[in-house]
Amino acid sequence: MANIFEFKGIKPVIHPSAFIHPNAAVTGNVVIGKDVYIGPGAALRGDWGRIIIEDGCNVQENCTVHMFPGLTVTLKEGAHIGHGAVIHGSTIGKNVLVGINAVIMDHVVIGDNCIIGALTFIPEGAIIPERKVVVGNPYKIIKDVSDDMLEWKTNGTALYQALPKDCHETLKPCKPLRSIPKDKDGITNPVHPDYKTWKEAKKK
Repeated sequence: MANIFEFKGIKPVIHPSAFIHPNAAVTGNVVIGKDVYIGPGAALRGDWGRIIIEDGCNVQENCTVHMFPGLTVTLKEGAHIGHGAVIHGSTIGKNVLVGINAVIMDHVVIGDNCIIGALTFIPEGAIIPERKVVVGNPYKIIKDVSDDMLEWKTNGTALYQALPKDCHETLKPCKPLRSIPKDKDGITNPVHPDYKTWKEAKKK
C-alpha cells in the first residue's frame, strides 16, 4: 500500500485509476486525477499549500512536489515530470514535459505543450509561453516546439497513462530469478518495443 498521509485533518483525494507506488509519499492537501502515475521515491507534500495533479499526468521516480506557504501547485492534464525533478509552487501547463532533474520554482507558469530540458533551472516568477523549448541554468527559451516534437512527447506520455492500469494488474513483490529466462525461440525478457528516443524519432 502506498504511503498516504492525512495532515491537520486533510486527506489526499486520489482517483481509483491512479497508481501511487508503495515507495512514494502523498501528504495532506493533494488531489490526484485519473490515470496518473506516481513513481517510487516521489514525494507530494501538501502541508503548506495544495497540489492538484490533473488527469493523465505522471510524476516519476524521486520527484519532489511542494510549495512556498499558501501556494497551489498545479500539474495540468498530461503533464510529464521526469525523474528527480522538483516542482515547487509552480503551474505546469497541459502536455508539458519537464526533463530529468529540472527545478521549477514558486510562481512559475509553464505554458501548454512546452518541453523543459533536463537539469534546467527556472527561477521564481518566470512565465514561459506555450510551445517553447527551454534549457539551461539559468534557463533560456531556445526555440518553438515543432509538431514532430509535440507528437513525440505526447506518445511518450501515453505510455505513462497506460502504466497505472498495468501496475494495478501486475505489479507485486517477488523473489528474484537467478538467471535470465528464455522462451522457446531463445528470446529473453522483452523491452518495450513501441517508443523511440527523440534522436531515433527524428530519423524516420
